Amino acid sequence: MTVRSQPPASRRQPPRRRRAVPAPRRFAPLAATAVLSLLAGTVVGARHVPAEHRAVAQFALDWQRGDYAGMYALLSDDARRRVTLPQLRRSYAAAADALTLQSVRTGRVRDDGDVVQVPVVLRTRMFGRLYGMLAVPTGKSDAAGAGVDWSPALLFPGLSRGERLRRTTQMPPRAALEADDGSVIAGGPQRTSTLGPAVTQVAGSVGPAPAKRHAELAAAGVPANASVGLTGLELEFDAQLRGTPGGTLYAGTRELARKPPVKAAPVRTTIDPAVQRAAVAALGDTYGGVVAMQPRTGAVLALAGIAQSAPQPPGSTFKIVTLTGVLEHKLVSRTATFPYETQTEIEGVAIQNANGESCGGTLEASFADSCNSVFAPLGAKLGATALVATAERYGFNQSPVLKSAATSTIPAAAEIGDALAVGSSAIGQGKVQATPLQMAVVAATIADDGERPIPTLLHGATPRHVRVTTRAVARTINAYMRSVVAGGTGAAAAIPGVAVAGKTGTAELRDTVPPNGADTTDGDSDQGADTDAWFTSFAPANKPRIVVCVLLPANGAGGDTAAPVARQVLLAGLQR
Repeated sequence: MTVRSQPPASRRQPPRRRRAVPAPRRFAPLAATAVLSLLAGTVVGARHVPAEHRAVAQFALDWQRGDYAGMYALLSDDARRRVTLPQLRRSYAAAADALTLQSVRTGRVRDDGDVVQVPVVLRTRMFGRLYGMLAVPTGKSDAAGAGVDWSPALLFPGLSRGERLRRTTQMPPRAALEADDGSVIAGGPQRTSTLGPAVTQVAGSVGPAPAKRHAELAAAGVPANASVGLTGLELEFDAQLRGTPGGTLYAGTRELARKPPVKAAPVRTTIDPAVQRAAVAALGDTYGGVVAMQPRTGAVLALAGIAQSAPQPPGSTFKIVTLTGVLEHKLVSRTATFPYETQTEIEGVAIQNANGESCGGTLEASFADSCNSVFAPLGAKLGATALVATAERYGFNQSPVLKSAATSTIPAAAEIGDALAVGSSAIGQGKVQATPLQMAVVAATIADDGERPIPTLLHGATPRHVRVTTRAVARTINAYMRSVVAGGTGAAAAIPGVAVAGKTGTAELRDTVPPNGADTTDGDSDQGADTDAWFTSFAPANKPRIVVCVLLPANGAGGDTAAPVARQVLLAGLQR
C-alpha cells in the first residue's frame, strides 16, 4: 500500500480545520463532533451495518481519541491471545515516536473483500501529513460477534509483516550567535569568534544535553546525541540556533518519507562588544559579576562573571526597594529629619551603622550615607507584608526570563519573623538574596520612572515593562541616588560632567545577630572578606542610557571596590 504525503488531485478533499493537540508519545484525539461526522451511519444507528464495520469504525474512533483500552476491547479473540493491552500501548507509542505523530484522522470505513479499509491521515511534526489506506482484517469475537484481528501491520497504512517503523534524524549546522552590531560571537562547528575571549565568554558552551532536558529535546525531535546549548547565550537561544531537524521515515528498509534539515538564521543578540569588553576588563581576575543594560528597552549589553547566577545578600542596594515602600505608604514626610546616631535598637538588639559612624539628618542624606539606624526601623515600620509585596513588584520571587539566570528571593511575609528580622531584611540582610541582574533591574526601574523593564538578550525585541511604582516616587529616589554619588558612599563612581545615580551596598556574610546581641550589619562597612561589595547605578541620571550593577563577593565595601568597577563600565556605555 502506498503512503502519500498528499492525496491524488482526483481524490483530494479540502482539509477540515481541526485543533490538533501535540502528543509525541501518544495519539492525540480530534474533535469528537468532527469524528462522528466522518463516521455517520456506521456507529450511530448501525442496525443495518455489518458487525465487522461497526468494530472497525469504533476502533478507528478510539485510535483518534488515544483510547487504547477501547481499542483493545474491540480486538478479536485470536488477537487478544497474541497481544496484551500494555503491549498494544507500547506498540502505538513507539510508532508515534518514529512518526513524530501529532494527530490521527480516519475516514469512512469501506469494504474490500475480506478486509475493511479505512482512509487515514497522520499529521506529523517532521514529515507533515501522511495519507494512506489502512486494511483492517477482522475475526471472531465472543463479546461482539466480530473484532479487529490486530497485528503490528495496523500501526501504519501499508506495513508488511515484519516491517517496523523507524526514523533517522539529521540536525542542521548550528546557526551563528551575533553581537548587536552583527559581528559573530560564536559560529561554525567549533563556535569560534574574532571578537576575543572577553566577548566570547558570554556565549556559553555547547555539548551533550543533561538528563533533565532529554524529554524536552525529544519532543522537539532532537536526537539524544545532538550537541545543544548548555550555558550562556548558547542556552538562551538554543531552540533558535538548533534549526529544524530533518529525517527519513522507514518501514523496515523502505523509505516512506523524507524531510531535509533546515539551518536557522543567525541570532543577533543585544550584547555590545565594547561594553562587554569593558565589563570583563573592569572585573579582571576578581571573582564577581557585572551587568550592563539599557533601562528603556531592557536590552542586556554585557554579562560578566556571575552576573546572573550565585545570588547573594544585596546589602544596602536593597534600600531602594525599602525606600519605595516607605514613600508609597507615606510613612515619613520627605522633609522629615532623623537624629544622628551610630546605631539603633529593634527588639532590644543593636543595629550599627558602617564602622560605627554617626549619620542621620534628612531622608535623602540618610539614604546617601546608607544609614542603617534610619532604614532598619523604617523597614520594620513598613512591615513584612508591604516590604515583600514591593520587592516582588521589582521582580523578586519571580521566575527569571533569562534561562541562565537564578531567581532572586525574599522570604514570604509570614516567614520573615519579628520586627528585627524585617528591619534586617529591609537593609538587604537576613534571608534576602539577589543577583547583579536583579539589582540592575531595580536601578533600571528607577531610571525608567517606575516601570520595570523585562530583560532581553534578543536584538530588536519589543520592549516590555511592568509598572512598579509611581513616577513621583521613582523621581524622588532618582534624586536621592544622585546624592549617593555626588556626596555619599558612591563618590568613587562619579564621572566629570555626567550626573551618575547609584546605590552602594556592603552585605555581611556572617550572622547579622550574633550571640552578644549587637547586630554587626553595616550597610556600608569595611569588613574585607566578611562582606560582599555591591554597586548599582545608571547614567546620565536625568536621561538614563545605561544601567550597571556590580557584585564583588567577599571584597570589602561597595563604595570602595564595586563603585570604581561600575564607573569603568558606565564610561564605556556612555560612548555608545
